[in-house]
Amino acid sequence: MPLKKKKKPTLKKRAAPKLKKKKIIRAVAKKPVKKVIKKKSAAKRKTAAAQEVLKEPVVGVVTHYFPHVKAAVVKMKKELSAGDDIRIKGHTTDFKQQVTSLQIDRQPIDTAKKGQEIGLMVKSRVRQHDLVYKL
Repeated sequence: MPLKKKKKPTLKKRAAPKLKKKKIIRAVAKKPVKKVIKKKSAAKRKTAAAQEVLKEPVVGVVTHYFPHVKAAVVKMKKELSAGDDIRIKGHTTDFKQQVTSLQIDRQPIDTAKKGQEIGLMVKSRVRQHDLVYKL
């Protein structure tokens, strides 16, 4: 009888066992919770010097500055006259002076009324949105 060749054992591919899918919960870095902090009122946050300014009436707001002639354009909220003492206060500006010259369309005036845009001679640089207070 002829000898039969032995077959080499073949590896059968077994189906991978079906694993139950587990829900993987990844640790998500929690974002910090924004705490609502009650802000202090504006008057409490200001320094003593700034609180002094709050007591003074706002006369106008600077809308433009001409550095060569050292003049500011001020939109008036209240009346202002030549000879009045004013304080100009802003983010980087804070000085006091006396009103020496007021102009509208290059014509000198004595009194500026509410709603007018006037030219005002200033002794130092001012910036847009600086406030003009009457002392």
